Order: sequence, then structure tokens, then C-alpha cells
Amino acid sequence: MKKLSLLAIVLFTPLLLLAKTTVVYHTSDTHGFFFPRNGQGGFAALAAVLKKGPQPYLLLDSGDFANGTVETRNSKGIKAVQIMNKMGYDATTLGNHEFDFKAKNFPALVAQLQFPMLAANFFEKDTRQYPPHISPYLITEKNGVKFAVIGLGNRTPTNPADGYYFTKPLVALGNALEQVEKENPDVVIVIVHDSTADDKHGTQSYVTEIAKKFGGRVHVVFGGHAHKIIQNKVENGVLFVESGSYVDNVSKVTVTTDDQTGKFVSAQSELIPLIVANTGQDKEIQAFLETLREPNVDVVVGSATQTIAKDPTSNDRLDSPLNDWIADLLKDYAGTQIAIHNNGGTRVDMPQGQVTRRDLIEIHPFDNQVSIVTVSGKFLKKFIKTGFAPRSLFTYAGLDITYKTNKKGKIKDIQILFNGKPLENKKQYTIATNAYIAGGGSEGYLFKKIPESAKKLAGSKSIRDLMEEGLQKGPLTPLPTGRILEVK
Repeated sequence: MKKLSLLAIVLFTPLLLLAKTTVVYHTSDTHGFFFPRNGQGGFAALAAVLKKGPQPYLLLDSGDFANGTVETRNSKGIKAVQIMNKMGYDATTLGNHEFDFKAKNFPALVAQLQFPMLAANFFEKDTRQYPPHISPYLITEKNGVKFAVIGLGNRTPTNPADGYYFTKPLVALGNALEQVEKENPDVVIVIVHDSTADDKHGTQSYVTEIAKKFGGRVHVVFGGHAHKIIQNKVENGVLFVESGSYVDNVSKVTVTTDDQTGKFVSAQSELIPLIVANTGQDKEIQAFLETLREPNVDVVVGSATQTIAKDPTSNDRLDSPLNDWIADLLKDYAGTQIAIHNNGGTRVDMPQGQVTRRDLIEIHPFDNQVSIVTVSGKFLKKFIKTGFAPRSLFTYAGLDITYKTNKKGKIKDIQILFNGKPLENKKQYTIATNAYIAGGGSEGYLFKKIPESAKKLAGSKSIRDLMEEGLQKGPLTPLPTGRILEVK
């Protein structure tokens, strides 16, 4: 038996010696979160991890870097580009929030990039060519391994992409693969601003289809958009990885190639939480970030008695303390019967203790005003039921909603009460919501069917203005939840 074991070691050792490993790091949906929050995250912590890790490496991003904090908002995304340039990113792709500052500002934003934005499915209408500073793919060599990186941009920008158009992502990927395969790459990576697990946007079908259509030709797919964490998900030989959001974590993918042929052998991912106490912070990046910090936003505007959660805190209810509070603010300000708040507009929890203006911007980074919309009970019922996908995409004030779940966990038997009574199909109800949803943006698409004559602004105040005023009334305590309640 000892002789057999020794023989196995002798035979296997050459295989180990012939294997080469190269590291690829990935972030997504960084949204301008430059600095740590509650001891986690930030580019200085990321830089410390990169510096301590294997060299050289590939650093990729799946988009949505341009907006989300006061630094990015006030600079129209330029400060996000500056820190990504400083970090030495190799490539990113096009997220939906890269159009937050409208199409006219997009060229100036991407012109500042010192690395390629990859979007094989994104074109100028006038020329029918890729826009300046946009490429379908990147061929680069790291550690003696030739990588092909193909990008697929998100097709639903937050503002109209005037002057541009998107093609079908899988068709664009197939076309790009034909081109990169002429370069004979060792490893093929796809970066997309879509997710394999996106309940909200329903894009997971096309992302997972990459494995079915291009398994064996694509080796790793880095996703984003849904702010999910996915590690070591393998379908048809393709590794799918998603890294969460806000620079809270980084994914580290170790790619193994044959040292003789250079060809792909395997890939394995690992999530590295950027806990500052563990990672430390790179001093050079830390100092650079301070030059980007906006003044007068780290001002205390109120306090919270404990962390106010943006996500449900109980398994039998789909509303959350923070979203309930925001919905109440909308309803009270507009003086309507009902309020609708899109949960996706609430990005992070409210911290316990002192709350700053920066905290409010990070909670709700959009300059949304409040709209009043008059709708029928029939529309409202359809809107609410459609909003279960499968979790509720919205929080409501002025309504009590109950639901049941079947054996598979799917939601059924949704009941909606207004003042203790069912909604009446033909009756008109006044609703407060943000102007983006009222205009039919994203998950509020059903509001496109409501005539503009039924919509008006409630006033000039933004949702953040209302939040700041609410905090000035005294320390905020989490509201009891149960507005969207499961019943047996």
C-alpha cells in the first residue's frame, strides 16, 4: 500500500508542477461608496487586499460606479472614475446608473476612464458603431496568461439613453466571441451588469443562458445589478460570481491554467469581506480618497435609537422599519390617502446613534421629489399584486395587505384593505410616490398607463428633505412592521 501511495504522489506531482494560477478580483455596484461604513468597506481596504495578494492580477468591475453618494452625485460620476483609475482597474462594463446624469453627460464621464468600458451590445444611433471609449472586449496578458474579457451593458438605463441603442446581449456575446477566438485566448471572462438571481428585474434568465449557449467557450461570468453575493456557482462548466455592492467585499477568483499549453483548467471563487480591522487600509489610497471627500455632508442631522433596517426583520412580513417610515413621510407630506415607496430606492440601513447628512444620501441617493397620482382601485390592486416578484418591490402607507404562501413558497391570496375595507375598482384614490416611479421608471412601469393629467408634484421638497425634517423631531425608533403580513 505504501508503494502505491508513493507511486500516486510521483505521478501526480508533475500535474501540480504544470499548473499555473492567476488571480482575478471583481467588484460591482460600487455606487460611490469610497469610505468604510461601520468598519467595513471602502477602496483603501480593497487596495490593501490587492497589495498583499498575488501579483500580477486582473481587476474587473461590473458597473454602476457613477452614482450613489454625494461625491459621485456632485461630480456627475467623475470622482468615481478618478478613484477607479487610481486603483488600476483593467475594465468595467455599463451599468444602468451610468446614465443618472443623462445621456448628454455620458461621453464626458467615460472619456475620463483610463481603462476600457466594455459593452458589446451598446451602439451609437448615428454611426451604428461603438461609442468613443467603449469597446466590445479586451485582450490582456497577466502572469503569462492571455485573457479575453467581454462586456455586456445593462439595457434599462435610469435615464433615456438618447442617441444610443442596445442589442440583444446573447447575440452580441456570440459576435464578440467570434472575434476574440481569433486571438486564441487562454481564458474567456464575461462581465455583465445583470444577475443570475434577480427577483426585481428578471434578467437572470439571459445571464444563466450564457452557460447553456456558450459553455466551453466562456469560463467565468462576473455579474451585478441585483447587489447579490454569489460564489462558486457552476453551470455547464461556467463559473458565475457576484460580489455584492458598495465595496463591502471583493471576489477573488483563482484561475488555473495548464503551464505548458496555457489553456484554462479550472476557476474557483472566494469572497473577501473588506473588514477594515482585518484588511487594514492602504495609506496612499486613503489619502487620495480624502481629496475626493465632499465638505459639509458629515454634519449630524439627527439620531436613531437603534439600527433602522431597510430589509424585513421578520419572515412573516415583507415591509421593513425604514421603508415604512419613508412611506409615512411621503403620505404625510402630500396629504394623500395612500403612499407607495419603492424599496429599491432605499440602499442601506440607517445607523444607530448619530445620523449625518451623508447617511441620508447613502440611504436614498436620488434627488426625487414627491408626486401625487390619482388612480382607480382596479389599477392599484393590479399594481400591488404585480409588485410581488416574489418579494414585495414596494412598501405602502395607508393600506393593510395580507398574503398566503403555497407549499413551494410562492405568494397567493393577496388581500388589500383601505380603512379596513377592500379597494373598490371604480373608486379613485390619491397616492403619494416619488416622481421617478410616478413617471413609470423601472419597477413603476405600470404608472406609464396613467395620464399625465392625473399626476402633479406635491411640492419642492425631496425625499431626503423629508427624512431630515423627520429626524429633527427627535431620535428615531423603528416602527412596528406588519403592513404586508403573511397569514396562515
